[in-house]
Amino acid sequence: MTTRRTIAPEELDTLNLADPRLHAESDLSAVWRHLREHRPVHWNPATDTAPGFWVVSRHADVTSVYRDSTRFTSEGGNVLETLLAGGDTAAGRMLAITDGAKHTGLRRLLMSAFSPRALEPIVESVRRTVTRLLEDALERGTCDFAADVAAGIPLGAICDLLGVPDRDRAYVLSLTSSALGSHEADSTAADAWIAKNEILLYFANLARDRRDSGHADVIALLAGSEVNGLPLDDDEIMLNCYSLILGGDETARLSMVGAALALLDHPDQWQALKRGDAGIDTAVEEILRWTTPALHSGRTATTDAEVGGHAVRAGEIVTVWNASANRDERIFDTPGELRLDRTPNKHVTFAYGPHFCLGAYLARAEIGAVLTGLRDLVAELEQTGPAKPVYSNFLSGLSALPLALKAA
Repeated sequence: MTTRRTIAPEELDTLNLADPRLHAESDLSAVWRHLREHRPVHWNPATDTAPGFWVVSRHADVTSVYRDSTRFTSEGGNVLETLLAGGDTAAGRMLAITDGAKHTGLRRLLMSAFSPRALEPIVESVRRTVTRLLEDALERGTCDFAADVAAGIPLGAICDLLGVPDRDRAYVLSLTSSALGSHEADSTAADAWIAKNEILLYFANLARDRRDSGHADVIALLAGSEVNGLPLDDDEIMLNCYSLILGGDETARLSMVGAALALLDHPDQWQALKRGDAGIDTAVEEILRWTTPALHSGRTATTDAEVGGHAVRAGEIVTVWNASANRDERIFDTPGELRLDRTPNKHVTFAYGPHFCLGAYLARAEIGAVLTGLRDLVAELEQTGPAKPVYSNFLSGLSALPLALKAA
C-alpha cells in the first residue's frame, strides 16, 4: 500500500495545482470531487513567477475543450510547464502542439506507422519482452517493478519504431525519465531542461544520419515524406521524434507500474483477473482510467469563449484535467472503485478529439501484455518496500515499486 496525505476541499484556495510536489505527495480525490460539483471551471491564481490558469474538471467540459482546436489551441503549449513559461518554440512544427491543416497532414503521415498492421511485429516483440522480463523477475524472486519490468517495455517498442540503436537505449531512458518528471522532490526545472535538450540533440544527429539511408523506420519515413506538399526539415523531424519518444515511453510505463500497484491494493480484482472474470481488453481500459498517467493537458483560448457556462477570455490558459474527468460520477458508476470488468469506459486517458493519442493502440497492447503476463505467470505479488512517486504536475505514477513475486 502507498499512503498520501488527503487534501480537504477547504484547502482548495491555498493550493497551486501547478506544484509537482502537491500531485506526488497528496491525494486530491476530495478536491476534484468538490470542483466537479461546485466549481467545474476553477481559476488557479497567478503566482509571483507564473500566470493564472483555468482548471476544467468535468468530463463533458474536458471533452468539449479537447474537441475544439479552433477556439482552444495547443500551439501555445499543451502542458503547464510550457504554458506558464510563455509558450513552446516547437509550436506549429511538432504534432502535439500543432493544429489545423499542418496537424492533419502530419498525423496522417504518422498514422501509417502506428496502424495495427504496421505495429504487428512490434506488438509481438512486446509480448516476448514482457514474458522474458517477468520470468527473470520470478527467477530472482524480487524486483523493482518500475525499473526491472516496466522500464524495458514501452521504451523498447518506441525505439524499435524510431530505429534507435540498442547501445543508446539506456541513455535515452535516463533522459525521458528526467524530461517530464523527476524521481526526486528537489529536482529543478533546469534538470528537466537539460534532459529535454539532450534528447533533442540526440534525435537531431540521428535524423541527419537517416536522410537517404534506406532504413525502414519512423525517422526515415519523416525524412522522406512531405506534409501538405512540403518536406520536413531536420528540426521538424527532431521535434516529432522527441514527442514520440516521450509520449510513447513515460505514460505507458507509468500505467504498467500503476497496474501492479492497483492489483496489490485490490486483491479481489487480482483474483478476478486470475480467474478470467475480467477480460484483458476490458481490464486494460480500467487500468488506463484508474492510473491516468497524464494528469492534464493545456490549451490557450484564441478568442473569448465559454467553458461549462464560464467566460474565458482570449489569451487565457485553459487546463483540462484527465485525473478528474476519469473519476466523474456523471460518466462512471462508482468511479472510486477499481472494476476490471467496467464497461462502457469512456476515459480520457488518451485525450479526445483531434489530438487523441497517436500511440493508443500500441499502449493498449503493451499494458495488455503486462496484465496477461501477470495473470499467467505470477501466483502472488507482495510489496517489499516503499514506492517512490514521480514528481510532476503532468505525470502521475511511481518511479519505484519493490515487489516479491511467486511463480504460478
